[in-house]
Amino acid sequence: MTVDETAPAAREASATIHARFARQAADRGDAVAVTARDGRLTYRELEHAANRLAHRLRTLGVGPETPVAVRMERGAGLVTALLAVLKAGGAYVPVDPASPAERQAFLLADAGAAVLLTDAADAGPRAERTVVTGPGGAALDAYPVTPPDDAGTGPANLAYVIYTSGSTGVPKGVMVEHRNVTALLTGVRDRFGFGPGDVWSMFSSAAFDVSVWEMWGALLHGGRLVVVPEDVRRSPQDLHALLHRERVTVLNQTPAAFRQLIRYEEEQAAQGAAPAQLALRLAVFAGEALPPGMLRPWIARHGDATPVLVNMYGITETTVHSTYRRMTAADLDGDGSMIGEALDGWTMRVVDADGADAATGTAGELYVGGAGVARGYLGRPALTAERFLPDPDAAAPGARRYRSGDAARRDADGDHAYLGRLDHQVKIRGYRIEPGEIENALTRHPAVRDAVVAVDEDAAGDPRLVAYWVAAAPAGPSELREHLARTLPDYMLPNVYMALDRLPLTLNGKVDRRALPAPDAVRPDLDADFAAPGTPVEKALADIWAEVLGVDRVGLDDDFFELGGHSMLATQAVAIATERLGAAVSLRMLFDRPSVRELAGALDELLAAQNDSGEHGRSTSDPHGGNA
Repeated sequence: MTVDETAPAAREASATIHARFARQAADRGDAVAVTARDGRLTYRELEHAANRLAHRLRTLGVGPETPVAVRMERGAGLVTALLAVLKAGGAYVPVDPASPAERQAFLLADAGAAVLLTDAADAGPRAERTVVTGPGGAALDAYPVTPPDDAGTGPANLAYVIYTSGSTGVPKGVMVEHRNVTALLTGVRDRFGFGPGDVWSMFSSAAFDVSVWEMWGALLHGGRLVVVPEDVRRSPQDLHALLHRERVTVLNQTPAAFRQLIRYEEEQAAQGAAPAQLALRLAVFAGEALPPGMLRPWIARHGDATPVLVNMYGITETTVHSTYRRMTAADLDGDGSMIGEALDGWTMRVVDADGADAATGTAGELYVGGAGVARGYLGRPALTAERFLPDPDAAAPGARRYRSGDAARRDADGDHAYLGRLDHQVKIRGYRIEPGEIENALTRHPAVRDAVVAVDEDAAGDPRLVAYWVAAAPAGPSELREHLARTLPDYMLPNVYMALDRLPLTLNGKVDRRALPAPDAVRPDLDADFAAPGTPVEKALADIWAEVLGVDRVGLDDDFFELGGHSMLATQAVAIATERLGAAVSLRMLFDRPSVRELAGALDELLAAQNDSGEHGRSTSDPHGGNA
């Protein structure tokens, strides 16, 4: 069967991202396109601002296949910059401004990005040609609001390069073309009913591929994009309030993040308060395995019809999402993470060790083919040839499929179950992590002779990274964490550090990961000697931390994050502390003052100020809120 290239859907699926957006801007000029803390933009305003910046980029030599690094804070300016790169014909390379300077410099160099867009001139490494878009930056009023010529940019040109963790310790850039993205969004529009009435949240970092789904899903379907500020991302209470206030209809979350929303609503209900009613019609889970049972409290409260709950499986190399499965109450007792069937235009094959299709119900490796398969890895032809293989099922010559490294099985009804990784790669809070990259960074510290990084569960049942290391010289967890933080982003920093005399080995001399000791529920060896909390607030904080982190005791000078804490657990600790102490504890306070002593001191000052101003709060002599 031949495809009618004149059909609207075929034209849309083969267009460029910016051409699709321009059509929306022409049709919906006065409609709000982006809402963010730094302002609101209509479709016309976004089109004009991006066009002006695109003309500026053209003067710097940006054209088809030109990588342009974008290092900007979350907001309307970031969306404008990414669209401008595409309009200039280039491919954007998102660089998280929170990542270490050394990693930023690596991404700029590896991508060959001679041009950098940034909203802060002094916030990190610079490129050969750096354009500052923030206050005091480049003046763009002299450039026309009409789009630059297309410079020959077509659907087969690069749209973006997003970096993922590498097993050799070197991040690898995945090259995705315009047609990969437009095929995805065209294929799902009718299935999910996307259109101008939808309000999408942009929860993910631009350096994480789910942002592609969130951002372009909203803008190419004529909807409104709500950019979630970084501090709101970390607060379930504030996120819930934002979803209610902005009337968000399409929410995209990792299971770990959605679990925090569930817990927030449970806490509200336990206090007799009804959470604000949300306008959600669709909640999409992606980025990590979804344990169906975690949805039980949500479905008990909201049912499974509104919002529709959808689990989607995907890989950066196959353009964000490849499968979908609607989750219902009937799935709550299911075993494993059901990821469903392939999206229109995608193919899924479960392959056995001999390269043949695995028998129905039998585990094998998942191969993904179809419209979403990316071009390959930037500057890594050998790795590209190893992972992107000829697709024998495809009719088009030269078509390829991606060897995922994920274990899966296919049931008789065509449904797929995700069974985990075949190698040691993991996903935590949506981020794909190669433990080998962390291990290589650890062993570059002179005090570390050998190291292995594994995953277990914290007290809340969420996955966490555990670093096992053999010492070559004296060192402590603080020193190792600081060493890693110079080169690795926050989400790759281990939560627990365990010193071993030697790593357990198998008979063939490999590390026996199954024999690694599980972190127990006792206070780990830390740099700080144990000092008992003394004041009521100190004791209350220590009790809260012990409860959240699942350890037996917490000392006055213990660091929350060295005890195994991470942003999700920090959110829980802050919520409990606010309730029990009657003071508005913020995440920023905990991140800035991570020891019990430091945070207690700040809270004493806060509570004293509340009492002086006549505000009602619980007495510090009764931190749990009981009657004195």
